[in-house]
Amino acid sequence: MIVVGQAGRVTEEERANAARIYDYMLGGAHNLGADREAARTLLASFPWLQRVAWENRAFLRRAVEFCVGEGVEQFLDLGSGVPTVGNVHEIAPGTRVAYVDIEPVAVQGARDLLAGVPDVTATRADLRRPADVLAAEGVAGLLDFGRPVAVLLVAALHFVAPDDDVATVLAAYRAALVPGSLLVVSHGSADQDDPEIAEAMRTITAVMAASETPAYSRSRAEITRLFADDPGLELLPPALVDVAAWPEPDDRRAPVGVYAAVARVV
Repeated sequence: MIVVGQAGRVTEEERANAARIYDYMLGGAHNLGADREAARTLLASFPWLQRVAWENRAFLRRAVEFCVGEGVEQFLDLGSGVPTVGNVHEIAPGTRVAYVDIEPVAVQGARDLLAGVPDVTATRADLRRPADVLAAEGVAGLLDFGRPVAVLLVAALHFVAPDDDVATVLAAYRAALVPGSLLVVSHGSADQDDPEIAEAMRTITAVMAASETPAYSRSRAEITRLFADDPGLELLPPALVDVAAWPEPDDRRAPVGVYAAVARVV
């Protein structure tokens, strides 16, 4: 049940929010009643969705480790969410990490967690406004865009509405990056070969439609075009695959309905 505030209005803190739902599914403590109710609604029909959250988090870890292996020492984590298990600065200690999220609980939680941690910032900003993000003190004052930066959009772009033109948003971030930088993306989609997973993704979209952060499904072709249509990006092997199969298939990890890819700025 969504709680209604004064004058019958639902406040930002009282509506379910994707970052806090994700935190709940990962076992975190930075979530509210509406978030827990939305998560339980999803899990009641599709219990394995908790595994989706963990697989996406595991992809983040593998992708960050890949970026470090490619010599990248700076990260811009967009839609970073509530600080919980396996944050970027923990995976890649000694690097510069700028966390960015629009959700106030996520940002305040990150700032509390990061107090005293060098070369790591948390900024409240809207990833759909690249100019504002890139000019923010926590980003521009920390990251050197004259050197390679890894831009992380992990479980973030499916919250960008079609009217916001996700391709233009991505192109603006890519334009700020020097060659050798990396773009990391994971994106939920109802375009799945497994009908159960496809139905689960449609259910997620329906539940999130009533939340503060509606989700939007894109097809495999649409997600692939985000990379293929930009001549400044080179989509790296294995191209677009389920998060559980990146960077290579593993028989122990079944698909979960979230696509992943990493591209290099050329």
